[in-house]
Amino acid sequence: MAGPATAERGERKQESSDPPLARRRLRLPRPRTIIILAVLLALLGAGSVWALYGSQWLRVERVSVSGTRVLTPAQVLEAADVPVGAPLISVDSGAIEARLRRKLPRIDEVDVVRAWPHGISLKVAERTPVLIVEKGGNFVEVDDEGVRFATVSEPPKGVPALELTVSRSGSAVASLRRFGEDRLVREAVRVARAIPAAVARSTKVVKVRSYDDISLELGDGRTVAWGSGEKGAAKARTLTALMKASPDARYFDVSVPTAPASAGS
Repeated sequence: MAGPATAERGERKQESSDPPLARRRLRLPRPRTIIILAVLLALLGAGSVWALYGSQWLRVERVSVSGTRVLTPAQVLEAADVPVGAPLISVDSGAIEARLRRKLPRIDEVDVVRAWPHGISLKVAERTPVLIVEKGGNFVEVDDEGVRFATVSEPPKGVPALELTVSRSGSAVASLRRFGEDRLVREAVRVARAIPAAVARSTKVVKVRSYDDISLELGDGRTVAWGSGEKGAAKARTLTALMKASPDARYFDVSVPTAPASAGS
């Protein structure tokens, strides 16, 4: 049976063995090890830089285009002017996007993606016309943000024409002076976007006389007084119901959607 003296000697022995263990745990790497690690890291970094910028392994060899509808891939490639043969890592995607937007206004969105190890992918989304404006025998396409982005010789099918017939006197000229032509075009776009699908298919003209005097001319001769672009959803619902209730009417007024009217037969 161990007595107090034996226990005390054991504790002293344990205490005397602790400091060397702590010193072993806190021992720093040798200078030689540090130097070797630093050299290895430097070589790895230099190798990575060379592989990305100096080697022939990671260079642009092909450029692909997707998402075009009216534009051709060849047009996109020419406008993008991607530096084939350059290191893939050095390709300035922002500059490519800027060139495409500047040279091809029809492009609404573009995404330049590096397809390692040798490719660049150009994913584009084209603007969709919601209105057209006749100008000098051609047609200017206007998108859902009111941007006039392209001029074509033939009008796209199913897209209504925009007619600005703003009077130069009275309240109409005051409206033009207050809002400006661009604002009136955006208001017409706002109306075109709100037209019910069934009515939109037969809408031929969106006519703007002033900010709050916009009307639709349908292909069968019927007309719709829409008013301003405000409360578009309510006007669309009212027009759908009104046309069902008065299928023989030739004139519909939803400028005040809570008090619609129809006339003619």
